[in-house]
Amino acid sequence: MRIGLQIPNFTLGVPDDQLFEAVVQLASAAEDSGFESLWVMDHYYQLPALGGPSQPMLEAYTLLGGLAARTRRLRLGTMVTGVTYRNPALLAKIVTTLDVISAGRAMLGIGAAWYDVEHEGLGVDFPPVGERMDRLEEAVQICRAMFRDERPTFEGRYYSIHEASNLPRPVQPGGPPILIGGGGEKRTLRLVARYGDYCNIFGDVATVRHKIAVLHEHCEAVGRDPAAITVSRLSTLVVTDSAEETATTWEFLRSAPGMDSSGFNVGTEAEIVAQVEELAAAGVQYCIFNMPTSGADAVRRVGELLGGR
Repeated sequence: MRIGLQIPNFTLGVPDDQLFEAVVQLASAAEDSGFESLWVMDHYYQLPALGGPSQPMLEAYTLLGGLAARTRRLRLGTMVTGVTYRNPALLAKIVTTLDVISAGRAMLGIGAAWYDVEHEGLGVDFPPVGERMDRLEEAVQICRAMFRDERPTFEGRYYSIHEASNLPRPVQPGGPPILIGGGGEKRTLRLVARYGDYCNIFGDVATVRHKIAVLHEHCEAVGRDPAAITVSRLSTLVVTDSAEETATTWEFLRSAPGMDSSGFNVGTEAEIVAQVEELAAAGVQYCIFNMPTSGADAVRRVGELLGGR
């Protein structure tokens, strides 16, 4: 099992001029322990569950460029880029630049976008979900072509490129891996089967197992080996110090209005290890965790516990 750390919030208890260094401390703790990758959200407003627009949010790719210069080993990406926020050719250039800065550690996480509040607040168009999915499919093809081909041309309904130049080339052969976020069975997982290198799924073990089965059906339909796609799962991790604390935490999560407890892993160290092993048995190859209320010591503890399992 490979593990990644997502940093979902920047309410870190420091003044703004010290905020980046606080994020670097989290990244260093992840890198020095067992984490393979570091991810940030591609949002301009903080999400409602973490305090909403009144809380700080750093722009994802500017932050990743800074972290690339302050880390050595961690792979770096967004979980996940909203397709509505950037022209896909520009996005390909941004991620290629991140790959160059990081000496080949960039990943492109991308999805259809959903947070209507920040779209409205910042004046970004927020088309219906069907159109966003269409745009996502075109964007993935453009990014993939610009990573792999010398002078690609693509003509779509929403986006086009014409003998697009992308110099310098990505450091990674074939370009940064593409992770497509979401588990929609008709469109998203079919898109993963065609173009994705990673598939990020949410939910409990039963849900994950079902989504993987659907993904394999799509792979068969398009003639692709499902082993070519790495399955990841993003969840919020809470490490407790006793079985009683575990039970209390689960009770709170399951009773909180609007809270989906299937997106959490909660337990003592031994319980977390057992949960990760169960996810691995269901087909998850990459666990990505966020720990919104934890500091660098907790990140290091989890990395040492789970890294290399």
